[in-house]
Amino acid sequence: MDTPRMSAKPSVTQPIDTLHFQRILDATHHDPFQFLGVHASSAKGAAWCIRVFFPQAEQGWVKIGENWQVLQLKHHQGLFTYTDKEEIKAPVKLRIKARGNPEPYEIVDAYSLPATLNPDDLYLFAEGKLFEAYNSLGAIPMKVAGVDGVRFAVWAPNAERVSVVGSFNQWDGRVHAMRVHGSSGVWELFIPHLTEHDLYKFEIRNREHGYVVVKVDPYGRAFEARPGTANRITQSHYTWEDTAWLAKRQQDDWLHAPFNCYEVHLGSWQRDGNGHFMSYRDMADRLIPHVKDMGYTHIELLPIAEHPLNESWGYQVTGYFAPTQRFGSPDELKYLIDRCHQANIGVILDWVPGHFPKDDWALARFDGTALYEHADPRMGEHMDWGTYIFNYGRNEVRSFLLSNAYYWLKEFHIDGLRVDAVASMLYLDYSRKEGEWLPNQYGGRENLDVIEFLKQLNMMVGERFPGVLTIAEESTAWPAVSRPVYAGGLGFSMKWNMGWMNDVLTYMQLDPVYRQYHHNRLTFGQMYAYSENFVLPFSHDEVVHGKKSLLEKMPGDKWQQFANLRLLFTLQMTTPGKKLNFMGNEFGQSREWSVNQSLDWHLTEDKCEHHALHRGIQSAMRDLNHVYFKQNALHTFDFEAQGFQWIDCQDASQSILSYIRRGNDHTFAIIVLNFTPVPRQRYRLGVPEPGHYQEIFNSDAACYGGSNIGNVHGCTTESVPWMDYPVSISLNLPPLAGVILQLQKQDKLT
Repeated sequence: MDTPRMSAKPSVTQPIDTLHFQRILDATHHDPFQFLGVHASSAKGAAWCIRVFFPQAEQGWVKIGENWQVLQLKHHQGLFTYTDKEEIKAPVKLRIKARGNPEPYEIVDAYSLPATLNPDDLYLFAEGKLFEAYNSLGAIPMKVAGVDGVRFAVWAPNAERVSVVGSFNQWDGRVHAMRVHGSSGVWELFIPHLTEHDLYKFEIRNREHGYVVVKVDPYGRAFEARPGTANRITQSHYTWEDTAWLAKRQQDDWLHAPFNCYEVHLGSWQRDGNGHFMSYRDMADRLIPHVKDMGYTHIELLPIAEHPLNESWGYQVTGYFAPTQRFGSPDELKYLIDRCHQANIGVILDWVPGHFPKDDWALARFDGTALYEHADPRMGEHMDWGTYIFNYGRNEVRSFLLSNAYYWLKEFHIDGLRVDAVASMLYLDYSRKEGEWLPNQYGGRENLDVIEFLKQLNMMVGERFPGVLTIAEESTAWPAVSRPVYAGGLGFSMKWNMGWMNDVLTYMQLDPVYRQYHHNRLTFGQMYAYSENFVLPFSHDEVVHGKKSLLEKMPGDKWQQFANLRLLFTLQMTTPGKKLNFMGNEFGQSREWSVNQSLDWHLTEDKCEHHALHRGIQSAMRDLNHVYFKQNALHTFDFEAQGFQWIDCQDASQSILSYIRRGNDHTFAIIVLNFTPVPRQRYRLGVPEPGHYQEIFNSDAACYGGSNIGNVHGCTTESVPWMDYPVSISLNLPPLAGVILQLQKQDKLT
């Protein structure tokens, strides 16, 4: 290191531009680059000067050529200057001795470096079309003029001054004030020498009322450990190994492929021996083998973007671009997803563009005004959830949300987005009373900005990420949710079938003696089953808030509860539509889901009183999943009427349903479901073709905890016309159970 030419402590000299400097001291300067950095000098005999502001410094030097020159202290609060006849060229190197530190340190002056934001990107951002805005805004490690550091950029159009504050400047908003790019409202500053793991926020002073707020970075990619709320500078070093998966995904015919999703909340699936969270890496070692063994095709992760409160389940997002640090770093999450792909398991992300919380350090009133949200609470607040609603009509907000979706798909190789609370987005009067909402320009209740946003989202995903799915949680009769935009739809790949789920669970909770009077709840779904590409969900929402677990919803004694649950899953897995089950369903979790503790995995252990029944549920679900995956007839035409045919939907008096599922390879499966605890011996059933029918699944099998009534040797057709079919079979129907039959001449399952 060069040794500076030391001198006595510099004296304060005058004059200085007191107006500019006072604004620097007051942290009100709108354009600090106008005063700090290298400028033409008005001093006699000098052509150039540099001004630097270091409130904690007692001495400073600037490197001119090969020599260190003393910076003159112009103001006791930390303004230093140097003048020279020759041009002072950037980047300007400084040596600063802070008060209380024996040795000086070297830095490059941030105000001697040029702006780096691309004007074209700023234009697209303002147009709502910058799909990779996260590469322009936020904290981006990079090299500028040969200097390593981090470029910070943030959108705050109503700010008088914006500063980067952090662990590197004692959180002093006077030190690293940013430059603004004209009318774009985007502020930028490159700070040399910062490293990964430095903490930062933005300090913003509103230009109208002078109110100062300290905010996290909307595009921040990592956070410090809770309860802290600062962003952490991060940079990915991960090397992906899922090339084969991505190539396959792009070519897959997802419409006709099996899709069986395991919905997971990472914080409560399992915990370690001390009750602490498992890491993303631990999850890769434990979760993936379980999912693979059980036969699921996809994992759906409840929101994993950063959120402050466990009890929000991740739906109160405060860091849209930051995987929660609860379970590790962003690269460790990539490792988990990569491992899933290498095991041929897709990963769906629960994505929350419908609302955001009011935490004063996050997006709410970001620059002192309603920036990301509507100012009018009739448009801008969810009264039920106590959250703000995004202003989808504002282009910069669209760029934020679209680029967030793009970020998860591009940077984390996510295979699909389950979009939360779409109904709450689509309707201006959602959960509002008369007078609490504003109609659209045509007087209607539809949110036209949301419609356009969702169409743009789905077109972007379809064009940029072939094979990636978008799935709407939409609970109303809004038409064509999962139809292409060019055909007048919203463009989603699939939609949750909330109507089917509610009808089926309502029916299954009835005492079997009353089920005959509600038979239509099982059959009505076929009236609209192919109007959308439906997913049949038994999600987390059905096992919380006093709704009980699926097992506890079931009526009867303990044996009947388990039998009913096995029957419910048989109905779900054989009904047209893709599948989703929340964690714990697969082994009959007894209690409601709690976000703050692990699932009750001990229920399947020998020491548990009903371990055999819980293991039976798990075995039945495993076998059902594998049958669904392997049996072409059970998944090929999940969205098309040609894949389903009733045998008998009218046997309400006995609460029996029977139907056919057909594949595109001329195979078919017969499904018969008995919703009473009464065994039906020699039940006659019409079938489409003669031959011998083998039982390939029976939810009443002894290995599942059932009574083992069934048709172990299969059933051979008789020339007895029945139910409009030329031949029929006579079979034994077990109580509270379902059976799947297959014509023996068809290819057998392996």
